[in-house]
Amino acid sequence: MITRMHKLLGMFLGATALMGAAPIDRSMTPIAGDPIATAGGRIAGTQLDSGVRAYFGIPFAAPPTGPLRWAAPQPIAWKGVWNADRKGAACIQILRPHDINHYFGEEPTSEDCLYLNLWAPAAASPASKLPVIVFIYGGGFTVGSSGMANYDGEAMAKAGAIFINFNYRVGAFGFLAHPELTAEQGGHSGNYGIMDQTAALRWIHDNVAKFGGDPDKVLIMGQSAGAGSVVAQIFSPAAKGLFRAAVMSSGCNFNSDGQPLAAAEKVGLQLQERMKAASLAALRDVPADRILAAQSEFQLGARVDGVRISGPIVDGYVLPRSKAAMLADGGFNHVPIIANYNSNDISFGMEPILSATSIAQFQAGARQLYGADAEAFLKLYPVKSDAEVHAVARRAATEGGLEASARFCAQAETKAGQAAYIDEYTRVHPYVPGVRIADQDIAIVGAYHTADIPYWFGTQDKYNMFRPTRNWTPWDRTLSTQMMDALIAFAATGNPNTPAMPWAAWKPASESKILFGDRVETVKLDAKRLDWQAAHPVAMIPPALRPGTVRD
Repeated sequence: MITRMHKLLGMFLGATALMGAAPIDRSMTPIAGDPIATAGGRIAGTQLDSGVRAYFGIPFAAPPTGPLRWAAPQPIAWKGVWNADRKGAACIQILRPHDINHYFGEEPTSEDCLYLNLWAPAAASPASKLPVIVFIYGGGFTVGSSGMANYDGEAMAKAGAIFINFNYRVGAFGFLAHPELTAEQGGHSGNYGIMDQTAALRWIHDNVAKFGGDPDKVLIMGQSAGAGSVVAQIFSPAAKGLFRAAVMSSGCNFNSDGQPLAAAEKVGLQLQERMKAASLAALRDVPADRILAAQSEFQLGARVDGVRISGPIVDGYVLPRSKAAMLADGGFNHVPIIANYNSNDISFGMEPILSATSIAQFQAGARQLYGADAEAFLKLYPVKSDAEVHAVARRAATEGGLEASARFCAQAETKAGQAAYIDEYTRVHPYVPGVRIADQDIAIVGAYHTADIPYWFGTQDKYNMFRPTRNWTPWDRTLSTQMMDALIAFAATGNPNTPAMPWAAWKPASESKILFGDRVETVKLDAKRLDWQAAHPVAMIPPALRPGTVRD
């Protein structure tokens, strides 16, 4: 019998469908052979329609709440079977507008957020010893989530790898230093987000074989702040032996350090004062939403000028010394690397030339940046017409920024006896004509910051989840397959070469990079221009002071 309530429910569901909301699927298809016994307890996942085995929301550390707010991640164990059938909440952060490029559905947020997701091929078994690809999200160290659909691992698992991503604490909850915390924790504080990452890598090392992965074939990859996180793991003694290769997308920052501990502690005192908390204990009792509201945020359309929480801290423990010192004596984790950047990537400090629209403005911008050396710069980067200004300025910004950083990383790793590979992603997404995306101008966005990610992971269709935004072509699919295969090869062997896409390592005598664009090709770096830019560095805007756009 159909009741009035049934009719009202039907009307509601019909209206929901008209609004374009997809029903939430809470079903679970059991995996033969589950549960799997891990160090913390037994886990059961769900089998996707593709056959891929998915384990969503596996806890890798205890909830960092109560007295564990601003503490190193602690082990967790449970009785019974953990149903790993849905992703955990994102670590507490501001929410996303629904009309931006990286909106893939609403996610819950919480301080209880230390969970990972794992995808395995249908036939994976403990005997498989498959390569493992671990992704660390970006977001300026204040936003980001492993639950975002463009970081999905189903396609990578179908291609033959174990794929894992995880959450780590961000913002004030992940990177707050404070004198009382330093005293409590034996002389260091902050870097809880970096410690979360290492704890996840330790869990992977100890447990991934049971899902079919090889703990000796773990590749870690991050984008933007995630790339900075990968670098932090390379320079953290705690991560030694937990990965065999590293990929940094936009970009590889071996040549810059985070805040010193003393400076970061002052920020912690500012937060305490803002919260009117008499002590560390009182600060731990402040509701999380009040702390979130007090921190600076310039992403996702927010404009909050509050307490400026930076990312990794040179704390003497997690990051024991400056990178320069560790590079000088070899005291970092030596692994082969890929340093990636995009042709229209983020470029800080080069605004005087990037904003130019005429030859005169470009020349004036060069003089502003380089003073008496501007003429030498203009000879290296000549422009013959106003129409050329934007492309030349962008090339100069790329070479002086992320390409220079990639080259520096390659030089350091090669000196340490490791192979280094450089690539530049140049493919412009094939947008649906006329589509409007709030944080992009599709006419000029180019190969933007993060544009490479759906190619690395085969997640291109996630950008059409709620409305059509891209018309992907057969070449986009082919390019994605080749980039995915290179990652899997890199995890498996420490070399990204594949039969379909040879990739030469950077060498001092043969400085090359591979271009991922409308075709794949290997080209030489312009060593003359890179050397000049290295000798004439532009003053960078400190990360905490940059007005921002979405960076994940």
